[in-house]
Amino acid sequence: MQSIINSENTASRKPHVPVNSNDAQVFDRFLQPGRTLLRLFLLCVLVPAGITLAQDNKPQTPTITDPLTVHSKFIYEGGKMILLLSAEKVPEEYYSFKPTDAVRSFGQIIGHLADSQYGFCSVVLGEKNPAPKIEMTKTSKADLIVALKDAFAYCDRAYIGMTDVSGSQMVKFSSPIGVLPTPKLGMLNLNIGHNAEHYGNLVTYMRLKNIIPPTSDPDALKRAQKLMTK
Repeated sequence: MQSIINSENTASRKPHVPVNSNDAQVFDRFLQPGRTLLRLFLLCVLVPAGITLAQDNKPQTPTITDPLTVHSKFIYEGGKMILLLSAEKVPEEYYSFKPTDAVRSFGQIIGHLADSQYGFCSVVLGEKNPAPKIEMTKTSKADLIVALKDAFAYCDRAYIGMTDVSGSQMVKFSSPIGVLPTPKLGMLNLNIGHNAEHYGNLVTYMRLKNIIPPTSDPDALKRAQKLMTK
């Protein structure tokens, strides 16, 4: 786990539910170029749920069981979708691209993200880290995308099985300053933050190659829907 944190600068499918016309108008506004990461998070959360927006102005206060873990699952799912869209959007020829020799290539970041899913989520699951060393062994776009999907499938188990009660159980986090007792939900949130950190790297790489990142792409909704139904 410490290698996940210290190496930052070194080189189950869901059914698709159609969205109604009112929802689509709202999502169209979300997906104009230059919109924020949070809006695509909301897109990834709301589209598979098939949410129908309220037609009146009465405030709605939904009752949510396990609100803390539900929120974390939503953000994780949104970030996962954004990373998969990024991996699919960038051409194979740019997977070896790195802005300077001191940092990872685009493909190495995808591999590192895959490895880190196992690192964080194995702790939560109470399992030995499979440590597949994807960053060191996979180079092609096709292989890295498969590896990233497999890694997310592994990590999904940790998020799906989590509740607010079980999320408070303590585990050992091997941090740069030593082993720290950390709640399971805290570990999952660290994973979310780590994913977001490296999406920020990928955005820079894409912009340097004149590629519009998913969170600024007006076609993101269509691609997200297609990815969800694969």
